[in-house]
Amino acid sequence: MRFPKSATEKRKPLSATARRAGWVGCNIVLTNIPDVARVPIIVSGITQRPSDVRRQFRHLRPLADLNVEERGWTLDVLTVVRSLGRTQFVLDDVYAKERELGRLHPDNRHVRDKIRQQLQVLRDKGLVEFSERGNYRLR
Repeated sequence: MRFPKSATEKRKPLSATARRAGWVGCNIVLTNIPDVARVPIIVSGITQRPSDVRRQFRHLRPLADLNVEERGWTLDVLTVVRSLGRTQFVLDDVYAKERELGRLHPDNRHVRDKIRQQLQVLRDKGLVEFSERGNYRLR
């Protein structure tokens, strides 16, 4: 699985004397990888059961079909939803995190529209359910 843009940071270009002069790489910022996109193998020094690791991986597998930019948005919205700390939520709960999502994706001027779109993607991937207009349930 590729990392979302919000989990990478651009490095300085290589110097003019370097073999690949001008090449620009990136660092993976592990703390910016949403918790929902992590599949722990060892927790507090205890190896998790392989069946649990596989189950968690299968749960996230549908997100691999998304392109990198879309996956970043989807994971960021899913992170916001999970940060609410409950399985039932309303659209306004996610809208309350609009500024936070806007900071992660500064090129997007239509954050509310994107939030609604990504909730539909999460629904289509089986991670969120619509219960009625504006009401959702985390699966």
